[in-house]
Amino acid sequence: MKPERFDIAVVGAGISGIAAAKFYLDVHPDCNLVILEKDKSVGGVWNSERVYDTFYTQTPLGIWEYSDMTMPKPPEEDMYEASFKAKYTTRYLDSYVDHCVYAGKTLRARIECGFDVQKMSKEDGEWAISGEDSSGNARTLRAPKVIVASGLTSVPNIPSLPGRVKFVNPIIHQKDFGRSDLLSSSAIKRITILGAAKSAADLVYDCVKAGKSVTWIIRRTGTGPGIFVPAPSRRSASASYSIGTLRIVATLTPSLFNADSWWNRILQRSQLGMRQLTKTWNSLHEKLLTNGDFEGRGERAKGNNFAKLKPHTPVIWQNQGAGLINRPDFWDTVAENVQVFHENIETLGNGIIRLQDGQEIPADAILCGTGWVPSLGFFDPGQCAELGLPQPIESYPFKEAKMWESLEREADRAVLDRFPILANPPKHYGEQVTHTPYRLYNSIAPVVDNSIAFVGHVLIANYFHLAECQAIWATAYLDGKVKLPPLEERQKDVALLVAWCRRRYLSNGDRGHWLASEQRTYTDHLFDQLGLSSHRRFWLWDSFAPVSKKDLPRLRAEYIKKYGQETAAVGHKSTIISGNRGSEARRQRWNWKLMANPNLLPRRYRVEGSTRNIHTSMDALQRSTPLLSTHTLITRPPRYAATFLRPARLFAKLAR
Repeated sequence: MKPERFDIAVVGAGISGIAAAKFYLDVHPDCNLVILEKDKSVGGVWNSERVYDTFYTQTPLGIWEYSDMTMPKPPEEDMYEASFKAKYTTRYLDSYVDHCVYAGKTLRARIECGFDVQKMSKEDGEWAISGEDSSGNARTLRAPKVIVASGLTSVPNIPSLPGRVKFVNPIIHQKDFGRSDLLSSSAIKRITILGAAKSAADLVYDCVKAGKSVTWIIRRTGTGPGIFVPAPSRRSASASYSIGTLRIVATLTPSLFNADSWWNRILQRSQLGMRQLTKTWNSLHEKLLTNGDFEGRGERAKGNNFAKLKPHTPVIWQNQGAGLINRPDFWDTVAENVQVFHENIETLGNGIIRLQDGQEIPADAILCGTGWVPSLGFFDPGQCAELGLPQPIESYPFKEAKMWESLEREADRAVLDRFPILANPPKHYGEQVTHTPYRLYNSIAPVVDNSIAFVGHVLIANYFHLAECQAIWATAYLDGKVKLPPLEERQKDVALLVAWCRRRYLSNGDRGHWLASEQRTYTDHLFDQLGLSSHRRFWLWDSFAPVSKKDLPRLRAEYIKKYGQETAAVGHKSTIISGNRGSEARRQRWNWKLMANPNLLPRRYRVEGSTRNIHTSMDALQRSTPLLSTHTLITRPPRYAATFLRPARLFAKLAR
């Protein structure tokens, strides 16, 4: 069968894949783009097959959304403070792919759900993508460019459980929890949860509230219990999030992406600065321990080993998992009703879990809140080594391993010279390293291939904002717009990031993609490389400006002004407004205003909720005004100026 051909393929229709496809179409509105999604619906971890009723978001309403479409406020009964049930994110993403239209075709029409990508290989300068579609048919697609947005939360991490075949009861991963009948089944009374982070904590709480007898097992050889932060109040949620993304606040952490300024040198290298930082970090950690009250909840909590949930490592190091507490009675519920064990599993028996310390736990079901592994199984080991993707250490080529070992050893010395505070981390639990880290330039691009980009393969707080920022850089990279340093310099930059991650985030940093506190500084770095500056502020205001979704429409407009936009139907690069009146500076200011808020244009001159390219016939333009949206820049050939700018006085007034 002849392969199907596309201009670009996007693997994954989660938050990152949707954002990557959308921005690529912003720049190439007439390109032939396909999105391949393994699941039956869009959304990734937020798709309708995986969410369940008590699954809540971690980021506040008004922030957990794309910059160009506001998420409707959920009902009060489905919110806790500023967090809300995940099903509303599912509905939002489902609506978003219908909302975005390019060349008369929605994003949804470009998505192939149920397409399981099984192999990707480079053939004759193109990527051959082989897989099985929703009908079970084997198909091969070809594209010169690929964006891999398969993410970090698609493939379950199932722990190795000796004696599993003897355990006849259900063993279910969190991915399938929403579709299971564990909570409603009268035959299942005793449930054991494995895991230490946020997902495991949610499973524990839900099982207790369903009336089950619950035990919680946290591995002794893992990174220890997670750190859980109380959800901020609705009034303070946005402010709390914004404060955490200020550039001035970013200087309080040893971030590789901070400028090497006099202020950062005082904080990160002087004895006075390091003492003050340590004091600040320890104070924050003590407040979290006070909230949990791990030692003082009475005899019942003591009998349930509640104190074993006390985090082992200060929160600033993020050696263990972390998350928001979305239930006001979480700690009380766990302390009173859950038996906690901090031990490894020796073996499973018939309805029995035997721990290495000899204790036996009866269980009618096991729930694994044990996280995920990267969804990269369609690359073979040789490709993983070449592209800079994780793979088992024992299968990594010897020559490349020695090269990276040398580069990372040199980079480690540079990290400690710049951040002496990282030389003496606290005592902490660590996991055995079995895989190589991500080795992607800017956590997006392989150092040896400019036809493929990886988005959504870093751990960071707000994935919506990250997705849009990475989409801009990835598009520029695939289009050859990024001024890349020489290969040796890129390799050194990659090694520096890996070495810094290991020092900064301890066990989590071994993966080379943990940027939990770098929301602001990492995205600034991406835009600096592209020469984009519309998200920056003047002088001191720049240090106190939080991450804002309002920055992104301005950045989109600035990007297209700087690098251009393909308009295959007519062949003109586009601006939004380009009339006969006003200076170029005034027109550009109006361009940015309109991109940031298309509602500035009076209703009679736009159609709400619609997006399309306005390269239509003259008759169509005379019958209706061109449609305005943040999804598609208004483009027009010069000979349509009279039609497009009627009445011109309106636009001149708005521009002023």
